[in-house]
Amino acid sequence: MPETPNTDIAEMNFEQALAELERIVQQLESGEVELERSIAIYERGAALRAHCEGKLKDAELKVDKIVKGEDGSLSLEPAQLDQ
Repeated sequence: MPETPNTDIAEMNFEQALAELERIVQQLESGEVELERSIAIYERGAALRAHCEGKLKDAELKVDKIVKGEDGSLSLEPAQLDQ
């Protein structure tokens, strides 16, 4: 079900926010949206992008990697995804 512009961004999951952001980009790229509407949807798009970035950062913090110790024991430590 497509999200409407009135949907609270904070309530959206990553996939919903990304799908709406993609629709906004398509609308803006089409060049067929009047100026005032373009500004409004651009602002919503910026908020959606920030929301998606926050969701991705939260997911990164939850990812752990399994490490095998010298004695063969397994443990978890935070994954360093930015390296």
